[in-house]
Order: sequence, then structure tokens, then C-alpha cells
Amino acid sequence: MRILITGGCGFAGHHLIEHIIKNTDWEIVILDKLTYASNGFDRLRDINVFDDKRIHIFTVDFTKPISDTLAGEFGVIDYILHLGAETHVDNSITNPEPFILTNVLGTYYILELAKKLCPKKMIYFSTDEVFGDAPEGRVFTEWERYNSKNPYAATKAGGEELCLAYANTYKVPVCIIHCMNLYGERQHWEKYIPLTIRKVFLGEKVIIHANPEKTKAGSRFYIHARNVASGVLFLLEKGNIRDKYNIVGEKEIDNLALAEFIAKVVDKPLIYEMVDFHSSRPGHDLRYGLCGKKMSKMGWKIPVNFEASLTKMIEWSLNNKRWLGL
Repeated sequence: MRILITGGCGFAGHHLIEHIIKNTDWEIVILDKLTYASNGFDRLRDINVFDDKRIHIFTVDFTKPISDTLAGEFGVIDYILHLGAETHVDNSITNPEPFILTNVLGTYYILELAKKLCPKKMIYFSTDEVFGDAPEGRVFTEWERYNSKNPYAATKAGGEELCLAYANTYKVPVCIIHCMNLYGERQHWEKYIPLTIRKVFLGEKVIIHANPEKTKAGSRFYIHARNVASGVLFLLEKGNIRDKYNIVGEKEIDNLALAEFIAKVVDKPLIYEMVDFHSSRPGHDLRYGLCGKKMSKMGWKIPVNFEASLTKMIEWSLNNKRWLGL
């Protein structure tokens, strides 16, 4: 098997590559633009993929057409995993244009590439944010209506619709996954979990986004990127074309409880402030919720539970502080 992965130098992509290397004998073709989020090839160096002859890396800006000549260098491709995206919500609010170019136009060019390569299956990585905020106790199933609250979410929803259009019109064998908030080793410290580890370690104040009354923290179903990678390999085998799947963390945790858990593992006191999330971060949602019953009924289970995987990630980060910007 030969699998093509966009955004393979990024956080989610490199975890997926590590999982594929360890659990298959497949060859991997990586397409990556090498933006700030990729840290160059640092993540791939850290997992020693440069010593693996199965890895083939192409520095490609897929917001532009991929030529037939370049596509010919990829070889016969069995699967495409389209992870490459702009993902930082704050940045999308400040400047939506790169998100539109990468997440919508870039997805169009990857779909055009898929038409040429004729893979057995393509998976498009989307997000829980396309559904907008979830009221307390509410979880969204795969085909519910979008309610994007920020430009990032809107561009991912646009990419989903393009994928469905290409599946319907051109028979591109694509399916879609919605992921929740990812964490794991080598995550950029602008993200909440590594940022909180960094701030607790340095004795700095952690900002906790909360309701307007500042009495209830926002919550998420966090999931380790390697657990998502397990779900992706499961769907390459068992997922249906032109269908959607939620890959969901096994439990919900609010961001104050999460910060307290981190502080306990770091073994330092937590200094924090609750802030009104709407005032401080317009376009953000206090809570997201996805229903994971579909994947569960198909037989997929999370390999490593939340507490174990988060503890391991925190301890790893403290032993590899450069990934915390220290």
C-alpha cells in the first residue's frame, strides 16, 4: 500500500505517520507547505522517519495546482489523507484569507489530484467546530446542520461540501471525519494544553475562558492525536464512501479541571483567571460536543484512555522543553 498525506510535517500529520510506520508496512508520500505550524522537518526528525526508506517528502503548496509531472512522482496511491490546513481560530478571526485559500481552495486542488490518482479511498479531516457551540448535554451526530461561528470553522465546512460534491459528481471515493480538540507530544505551544503546561511550569497565569458570569469554564472532549490515528486506520478499512464519522474523546472535561490536572502532574501551583470568553475571544464557542456512537457501534475503541495519554504527554513535554518554547 502507498498512502499520500497532506500536512504530514504538522502536529496531527506526524502522529499519523508515526502510527502508520509502527502498525503497517505501507509507503508514505508526504505533501507539506512547511508553514510556521510545521516547524520545518523537526517533528519528522524527532520520530526518525528520515531513516525509513518508506517515506517520500515533497514540499508542495497545494493552494496552487499540482502539475501532472509532479503527480507522476508520487507513484500509484492507494489512499489519500487530507490533513493539511490552517487551524488556529484566533488567526482566522484576525485574517481569514489564508484559511480560505488553504482550507477551501487547497482542498479543491487535492480533490483534483485525487481525480488523477484514483485512490481506493480519501479521508478529509474536518472539525467539531463546523456545528458551532453545543448547549450543555448536547452532542451532534455526523450529518447535522452546520452552524460555523468563526472563519476557520466555515472554511472547514466549505471543504466538506467540496468533498461531497466531488464524491457525487466525479465519484472521488471520499469520506469525512470530524475530530475534536487534539493534543499530544510536539504540539505547538500556542495550543491550550502545551500552553498551560508551559505557563504552570513558569509560574505564569493561565487564562480560563468561561461563561459571562465567570462561574463555568468552557469544556471540550480532548483526544490524543495517536488515538485519532488509530481511528483513521480503522476507517480506511471499514469506513464507507460519501459518509461522515465523528472521532471523539472518551470524556468531557472543562478547561479549569484540565488546568488543575496539568498542575498536579507538573507538581506546581495553578495560577489562573476566569474570563468571559465572548468578550475575550469573539467567534469562539464555550462548548463543543460530538456523538461517538457511530464509530463505537462499528467496533472502534480508543486505545489509550485520557488520563494515561495526557499524563504521558505532560511528562514528555517537561523532558523535551524546546517543544514548549523553553
